[in-house]
Amino acid sequence: MSTVERAAPAQAAARPATRRRLRDREWVWGYAMIAPLVLGLGVFYLWPVIQSIYYSFTEWTLFGDSSWVGLSNYEKLFTDAAYGKALRNTFLYGGLSLLGIPVSIAVAALLNTKGLRLVSFYRTLYFLPVVTMPTAVAMIWTWLYNGDYGLINYVLSLVGIEGTSWIANPSTALYALVLVGVWTQIGYNAVIFMAGLQSIPSHLYEAASIDGAGRVRQFFKVTLPLLSPSVFFVSVLSVINGLQMFDLVYLMFRKGNPAREDTQTVVSLFFSRAFEEGAKGYAAAMAVVLMLITLLLTVVQFRMQKRWVHYA
Repeated sequence: MSTVERAAPAQAAARPATRRRLRDREWVWGYAMIAPLVLGLGVFYLWPVIQSIYYSFTEWTLFGDSSWVGLSNYEKLFTDAAYGKALRNTFLYGGLSLLGIPVSIAVAALLNTKGLRLVSFYRTLYFLPVVTMPTAVAMIWTWLYNGDYGLINYVLSLVGIEGTSWIANPSTALYALVLVGVWTQIGYNAVIFMAGLQSIPSHLYEAASIDGAGRVRQFFKVTLPLLSPSVFFVSVLSVINGLQMFDLVYLMFRKGNPAREDTQTVVSLFFSRAFEEGAKGYAAAMAVVLMLITLLLTVVQFRMQKRWVHYA
Protein backbone atom coordinates (compact mmCIF):
# COMPACT_ATOMS: atom_id res chain seq x y z
CA MET A 1 0.00 0.00 0.00
CA SER A 2 1.39 3.37 -0.98
CA THR A 3 2.01 6.24 1.39
CA VAL A 4 -0.85 8.26 -0.14
CA GLU A 5 -3.30 5.40 0.35
CA ARG A 6 -2.25 4.99 4.00
CA ALA A 7 -2.65 8.75 4.68
CA ALA A 8 -6.13 8.99 3.15
CA PRO A 9 -8.04 7.33 6.06
CA ALA A 10 -6.25 9.53 8.59
CA GLN A 11 -7.14 12.68 6.67
CA ALA A 12 -10.76 11.58 6.34
CA ALA A 13 -10.92 10.98 10.10
CA ALA A 14 -9.44 14.40 10.81
CA ARG A 15 -11.99 16.29 8.69
CA PRO A 16 -14.97 15.97 11.10
CA ALA A 17 -12.81 17.17 14.00
CA THR A 18 -11.64 20.18 11.95
CA ARG A 19 -15.18 21.04 10.94
CA ARG A 20 -16.24 20.71 14.57
CA ARG A 21 -13.53 23.12 15.72
CA LEU A 22 -14.49 25.62 13.02
CA ARG A 23 -18.14 25.36 13.99
CA ASP A 24 -17.32 25.85 17.68
CA ARG A 25 -15.17 28.87 16.81
CA GLU A 26 -18.04 30.38 14.80
CA TRP A 27 -20.41 29.86 17.73
CA VAL A 28 -17.96 31.59 20.09
CA TRP A 29 -17.57 34.60 17.79
CA GLY A 30 -21.32 34.73 17.19
CA TYR A 31 -22.06 34.88 20.92
CA ALA A 32 -19.28 37.44 21.37
CA MET A 33 -20.87 39.70 18.75
CA ILE A 34 -24.35 39.63 20.30
CA ALA A 35 -23.12 39.74 23.92
CA PRO A 36 -23.18 43.58 24.21
CA LEU A 37 -26.74 43.74 22.88
CA VAL A 38 -27.94 40.90 25.11
CA LEU A 39 -26.21 42.48 28.10
CA GLY A 40 -27.80 45.86 27.37
CA LEU A 41 -31.27 44.34 26.97
CA GLY A 42 -30.86 42.38 30.17
CA VAL A 43 -29.59 45.29 32.27
CA PHE A 44 -31.76 48.11 30.93
CA TYR A 45 -34.96 46.26 29.93
CA LEU A 46 -35.37 42.77 31.40
CA TRP A 47 -34.04 43.47 34.89
CA PRO A 48 -36.18 46.63 35.39
CA VAL A 49 -39.26 44.64 34.34
CA ILE A 50 -38.45 41.95 36.92
CA GLN A 51 -37.87 44.61 39.56
CA SER A 52 -41.15 46.36 38.76
CA ILE A 53 -43.08 43.10 39.05
CA TYR A 54 -41.51 42.45 42.45
CA TYR A 55 -42.04 46.04 43.68
CA SER A 56 -45.71 45.87 42.68
CA PHE A 57 -46.23 43.45 45.59
CA THR A 58 -44.53 45.75 48.10
CA GLU A 59 -45.12 49.04 49.87
CA TRP A 60 -42.39 51.62 50.26
CA THR A 61 -41.79 54.19 52.99
CA LEU A 62 -40.28 57.63 52.54
CA PHE A 63 -36.96 56.31 53.90
CA GLY A 64 -36.62 53.63 51.20
CA ASP A 65 -37.76 50.63 53.25
CA SER A 66 -40.19 48.18 51.68
CA SER A 67 -42.56 45.55 53.02
CA TRP A 68 -44.46 42.75 51.29
CA VAL A 69 -48.18 43.52 50.90
CA GLY A 70 -49.22 40.87 48.39
CA LEU A 71 -52.04 41.80 46.02
CA SER A 72 -53.23 44.87 47.93
CA ASN A 73 -51.75 47.28 45.36
CA TYR A 74 -53.66 45.55 42.57
CA GLU A 75 -56.86 45.52 44.63
CA LYS A 76 -56.47 49.26 45.16
CA LEU A 77 -56.34 49.83 41.40
CA PHE A 78 -59.94 48.65 41.01
CA THR A 79 -61.21 51.27 43.47
CA ASP A 80 -58.99 54.17 42.43
CA ALA A 81 -61.12 56.65 40.47
CA ALA A 82 -58.04 58.57 39.29
CA TYR A 83 -56.54 55.40 37.85
CA GLY A 84 -59.81 54.53 36.09
CA LYS A 85 -59.94 57.98 34.48
CA ALA A 86 -56.25 57.76 33.50
CA LEU A 87 -56.83 54.34 31.96
CA ARG A 88 -59.79 55.65 29.98
CA ASN A 89 -57.75 58.63 28.77
CA THR A 90 -54.90 56.31 27.78
CA PHE A 91 -57.18 54.07 25.72
CA LEU A 92 -58.82 57.09 24.12
CA TYR A 93 -55.48 58.63 23.25
CA GLY A 94 -54.13 55.34 21.88
CA GLY A 95 -57.22 54.87 19.72
CA LEU A 96 -57.32 58.44 18.42
CA SER A 97 -53.61 58.34 17.60
CA LEU A 98 -54.48 55.86 14.82
CA LEU A 99 -56.18 58.75 13.00
CA GLY A 100 -52.70 59.90 12.06
CA ILE A 101 -52.21 56.87 9.81
CA PRO A 102 -54.48 58.06 6.94
CA VAL A 103 -52.89 61.51 7.15
CA SER A 104 -49.41 59.96 7.01
CA ILE A 105 -50.40 57.84 3.98
CA ALA A 106 -51.67 60.95 2.19
CA VAL A 107 -48.46 62.85 2.99
CA ALA A 108 -46.32 59.91 1.84
CA ALA A 109 -48.28 59.65 -1.42
CA LEU A 110 -47.82 63.37 -2.09
CA LEU A 111 -44.09 63.26 -1.31
CA ASN A 112 -43.75 60.20 -3.53
CA THR A 113 -45.23 61.99 -6.55
CA LYS A 114 -42.92 61.84 -9.56
CA GLY A 115 -41.55 65.19 -10.68
CA LEU A 116 -42.38 66.97 -7.41
CA ARG A 117 -40.07 69.95 -6.98
CA LEU A 118 -38.27 70.61 -3.68
CA VAL A 119 -39.19 67.12 -2.49
CA SER A 120 -36.13 66.93 -0.20
CA PHE A 121 -37.16 70.18 1.48
CA TYR A 122 -40.71 68.94 2.06
CA ARG A 123 -39.48 65.62 3.45
CA THR A 124 -37.20 67.43 5.88
CA LEU A 125 -40.02 69.79 6.86
CA TYR A 126 -42.39 66.94 7.68
CA PHE A 127 -39.71 65.02 9.58
CA LEU A 128 -38.62 67.96 11.76
CA PRO A 129 -41.27 67.36 14.48
CA VAL A 130 -39.92 63.81 14.95
CA VAL A 131 -36.44 65.02 15.91
CA THR A 132 -37.59 68.12 17.81
CA MET A 133 -37.26 67.90 21.57
CA PRO A 134 -40.60 67.32 23.36
CA THR A 135 -39.95 70.36 25.54
CA ALA A 136 -39.76 72.62 22.47
CA VAL A 137 -42.87 70.99 20.98
CA ALA A 138 -44.79 71.52 24.22
CA MET A 139 -43.73 75.18 24.48
CA ILE A 140 -44.74 75.94 20.89
CA TRP A 141 -48.13 74.25 21.11
CA THR A 142 -48.85 75.72 24.55
CA TRP A 143 -48.42 79.15 22.99
CA LEU A 144 -50.58 78.21 19.99
CA TYR A 145 -53.35 76.90 22.27
CA ASN A 146 -53.25 79.87 24.66
CA GLY A 147 -56.74 81.24 25.19
CA ASP A 148 -55.66 84.90 25.53
CA TYR A 149 -52.92 85.46 22.95
CA GLY A 150 -52.62 82.16 21.09
CA LEU A 151 -52.25 82.12 17.32
CA ILE A 152 -55.11 79.63 16.85
CA ASN A 153 -57.64 81.87 18.59
CA TYR A 154 -56.32 84.90 16.69
CA VAL A 155 -56.90 83.17 13.34
CA LEU A 156 -60.38 82.09 14.46
CA SER A 157 -61.20 85.66 15.50
CA LEU A 158 -60.50 86.83 11.95
CA VAL A 159 -63.50 84.81 10.75
CA GLY A 160 -65.71 85.74 13.69
CA ILE A 161 -65.20 82.59 15.79
CA GLU A 162 -64.46 82.92 19.49
CA GLY A 163 -61.88 80.41 20.60
CA THR A 164 -61.40 78.78 23.98
CA SER A 165 -58.54 77.94 26.29
CA TRP A 166 -57.80 74.74 24.44
CA ILE A 167 -55.55 73.02 26.98
CA ALA A 168 -57.31 74.46 30.04
CA ASN A 169 -60.81 73.45 28.97
CA PRO A 170 -61.55 69.86 30.12
CA SER A 171 -63.81 69.26 27.10
CA THR A 172 -61.09 70.10 24.55
CA ALA A 173 -57.80 69.43 26.35
CA LEU A 174 -57.47 65.73 25.52
CA TYR A 175 -58.27 66.25 21.84
CA ALA A 176 -55.77 69.10 21.70
CA LEU A 177 -53.18 66.72 23.15
CA VAL A 178 -54.06 64.07 20.54
CA LEU A 179 -53.54 66.61 17.76
CA VAL A 180 -50.05 67.40 19.01
CA GLY A 181 -49.17 63.72 19.36
CA VAL A 182 -50.38 62.93 15.85
CA TRP A 183 -48.50 65.93 14.46
CA THR A 184 -45.22 64.74 15.96
CA GLN A 185 -45.57 61.26 14.42
CA ILE A 186 -46.67 62.13 10.87
CA GLY A 187 -43.10 62.53 9.60
CA TYR A 188 -41.88 59.20 10.95
CA ASN A 189 -44.94 57.33 9.68
CA ALA A 190 -44.64 59.01 6.28
CA VAL A 191 -41.07 57.72 5.93
CA ILE A 192 -42.29 54.15 6.56
CA PHE A 193 -45.13 54.54 4.07
CA MET A 194 -42.87 56.09 1.44
CA ALA A 195 -40.60 53.06 1.64
CA GLY A 196 -43.66 50.84 1.22
CA LEU A 197 -44.94 52.83 -1.74
CA GLN A 198 -41.59 52.70 -3.52
CA SER A 199 -41.49 48.91 -3.16
CA ILE A 200 -44.75 48.45 -5.13
CA PRO A 201 -43.94 47.38 -8.73
CA SER A 202 -45.03 49.93 -11.34
CA HIS A 203 -46.28 47.24 -13.72
CA LEU A 204 -49.18 46.53 -11.34
CA TYR A 205 -50.46 50.08 -11.85
CA GLU A 206 -49.99 49.72 -15.60
CA ALA A 207 -52.02 46.50 -15.61
CA ALA A 208 -54.74 48.08 -13.49
CA SER A 209 -54.83 51.08 -15.83
CA ILE A 210 -55.20 48.80 -18.85
CA ASP A 211 -58.13 47.11 -17.08
CA GLY A 212 -59.80 50.50 -16.78
CA ALA A 213 -59.09 51.25 -13.11
CA GLY A 214 -58.81 54.93 -12.26
CA ARG A 215 -56.60 56.56 -9.65
CA VAL A 216 -59.02 56.00 -6.79
CA ARG A 217 -59.65 52.36 -7.65
CA GLN A 218 -55.92 51.75 -8.09
CA PHE A 219 -55.33 53.10 -4.60
CA PHE A 220 -57.86 50.80 -2.95
CA LYS A 221 -57.17 47.72 -5.09
CA VAL A 222 -53.39 47.95 -5.56
CA THR A 223 -51.75 50.49 -3.27
CA LEU A 224 -53.59 49.86 -0.02
CA PRO A 225 -53.37 46.01 -0.07
CA LEU A 226 -49.65 46.08 -0.89
CA LEU A 227 -49.08 48.82 1.68
CA SER A 228 -50.87 46.83 4.39
CA PRO A 229 -47.64 45.47 5.99
CA SER A 230 -46.46 49.04 6.52
CA VAL A 231 -49.89 50.04 7.84
CA PHE A 232 -49.79 47.14 10.28
CA PHE A 233 -46.30 48.05 11.49
CA VAL A 234 -47.21 51.70 12.00
CA SER A 235 -50.50 50.82 13.75
CA VAL A 236 -48.69 48.59 16.26
CA LEU A 237 -46.14 51.32 17.00
CA SER A 238 -48.87 53.98 17.23
CA VAL A 239 -50.87 52.01 19.79
CA ILE A 240 -47.78 51.24 21.88
CA ASN A 241 -46.61 54.86 21.79
CA GLY A 242 -50.11 56.07 22.58
CA LEU A 243 -50.36 53.86 25.65
CA GLN A 244 -47.00 55.17 26.86
CA MET A 245 -47.76 58.88 26.38
CA PHE A 246 -46.10 60.95 29.10
CA ASP A 247 -43.81 63.78 28.05
CA LEU A 248 -46.41 66.04 26.39
CA VAL A 249 -48.89 65.46 29.22
CA TYR A 250 -46.27 66.34 31.82
CA LEU A 251 -45.02 69.42 29.97
CA MET A 252 -48.31 70.89 28.74
CA PHE A 253 -50.55 70.20 31.76
CA ARG A 254 -48.81 71.44 34.87
CA LYS A 255 -50.26 71.61 38.37
CA GLY A 256 -53.00 74.21 38.58
CA ASN A 257 -54.33 73.46 35.11
CA PRO A 258 -58.07 72.73 35.50
CA ALA A 259 -57.86 70.10 32.74
CA ARG A 260 -54.93 68.24 34.27
CA GLU A 261 -57.02 65.46 35.77
CA ASP A 262 -58.95 65.01 32.51
CA THR A 263 -55.77 64.49 30.49
CA GLN A 264 -53.89 62.31 32.95
CA THR A 265 -52.58 59.11 31.37
CA VAL A 266 -51.46 55.95 33.14
CA VAL A 267 -47.78 56.82 32.72
CA SER A 268 -48.21 60.40 33.96
CA LEU A 269 -50.23 59.11 36.92
CA PHE A 270 -47.48 56.54 37.55
CA PHE A 271 -44.93 59.37 37.68
CA SER A 272 -47.11 61.35 40.08
CA ARG A 273 -47.66 58.43 42.43
CA ALA A 274 -44.06 57.18 42.36
CA PHE A 275 -41.98 60.36 42.44
CA GLU A 276 -44.30 63.02 43.83
CA GLU A 277 -46.19 60.97 46.44
CA GLY A 278 -43.61 58.23 47.06
CA ALA A 279 -46.06 55.33 46.52
CA LYS A 280 -43.57 53.31 44.49
CA GLY A 281 -45.17 49.92 45.07
CA TYR A 282 -48.58 51.15 43.94
CA ALA A 283 -47.01 52.89 40.94
CA ALA A 284 -45.19 49.66 40.03
CA ALA A 285 -48.54 47.86 39.99
CA MET A 286 -49.81 50.46 37.51
CA ALA A 287 -46.79 49.86 35.31
CA VAL A 288 -47.23 46.09 35.38
CA VAL A 289 -50.92 46.33 34.44
CA LEU A 290 -50.09 48.72 31.60
CA MET A 291 -47.39 46.33 30.37
CA LEU A 292 -49.89 43.45 30.33
CA ILE A 293 -52.49 45.58 28.53
CA THR A 294 -49.91 46.61 25.92
CA LEU A 295 -48.84 42.99 25.46
CA LEU A 296 -52.45 41.85 25.10
CA LEU A 297 -53.32 44.52 22.53
CA THR A 298 -50.17 43.75 20.55
CA VAL A 299 -51.04 40.05 20.49
CA VAL A 300 -54.58 40.89 19.33
CA GLN A 301 -53.18 43.07 16.55
CA PHE A 302 -50.86 40.29 15.40
CA ARG A 303 -53.77 37.85 15.40
CA MET A 304 -56.01 40.17 13.42
CA GLN A 305 -53.35 41.08 10.85
CA LYS A 306 -53.72 37.65 9.25
CA ARG A 307 -57.12 38.78 7.94
CA TRP A 308 -56.11 42.01 6.21
CA VAL A 309 -52.32 42.18 5.80
CA HIS A 310 -51.02 40.94 2.43
CA TYR A 311 -47.32 40.09 2.17
CA ALA A 312 -47.36 38.92 -1.46
